[in-house]
Amino acid sequence: MHCKYSSCIGAGMQHTTSLRVAACLAATTLLAGCVTNEEGGNPDGWEPIVPDAVPEIAAMVPPEIAADGVLNVGTNPPFAPFEFKDSHGQIIGVEMDLARAVAGVMGLDFQAEDMDFAMILPAVSAGSLDAGASGFTDNEERRQSYDFVNFLYAGVQWAAQPGNDVDPNDACGLTVSVQRTTVSDTDDVRPKSEACEAAGKEPITVLAFDTADNAALAALVGRADAYSADSPVSAWAVERSDGELEMIDEMFDAAPYGFAVPKGSPLAPAMAAAMQHLIENGEYARILDQWNIDTGLLDRALINEQPLGGQ
Repeated sequence: MHCKYSSCIGAGMQHTTSLRVAACLAATTLLAGCVTNEEGGNPDGWEPIVPDAVPEIAAMVPPEIAADGVLNVGTNPPFAPFEFKDSHGQIIGVEMDLARAVAGVMGLDFQAEDMDFAMILPAVSAGSLDAGASGFTDNEERRQSYDFVNFLYAGVQWAAQPGNDVDPNDACGLTVSVQRTTVSDTDDVRPKSEACEAAGKEPITVLAFDTADNAALAALVGRADAYSADSPVSAWAVERSDGELEMIDEMFDAAPYGFAVPKGSPLAPAMAAAMQHLIENGEYARILDQWNIDTGLLDRALINEQPLGGQ
């Protein structure tokens, strides 16, 4: 989480230094990893799910990737539960598990590369990565240059300390934490703040952080009245808060996540065929269930929200 004392208890907290340190230490225990971008590890009961190759799907893999024998993806932890590092520095998470299973069906090994988020899609375009797997929202702008093999629908959902009585639709005058440049930042909280001002009300104070972990931490220690994030990310923080955070209302603005590949690449239908295989044999649902994700699941494989084969 890269949580130095200054970031945990910065300007605006009117407490003594000792209380600030105590708050940060408490948050360290609750969110597991305040001073690094690591978390403890896979959930209880987790087991690897790496299916056997399916020959007819393996035959769809582009020759240069098949010759290499590895599906190389770029990712940017921490973005739990999708991707983050365990206590040994290994990149884990539900998106990693899904990508590894897709690779297995295609007859490939799996390799994740930790890199800056902004560099992942350019690396996919340049061919130094086969795909991007880092919580990418599949939207029209990105579809101009990339195809997305969808794997989950998720929306925005807020979290807050119990008793805060926060209404995401009427948050004027409150302080809300977000991860910088996510849809919670650009499409949720800031537009709502502008609407507050247009109505002659107090704007929302937006606390933007580089990681979702630090944004959740701000709500946990009271720097923010609420935390806005993608629904599985909010749920992950709430689950690990030991009752200090709770989900607020229902998720909204649902959109698909997807693995990003170059526009028109034959890798997209190969990955989608592998995803369809995982959906049909139940391993797709098993992987998500291990991470306590039971909403937004696909019932068939999609590329750019369109069924495989256009049916």
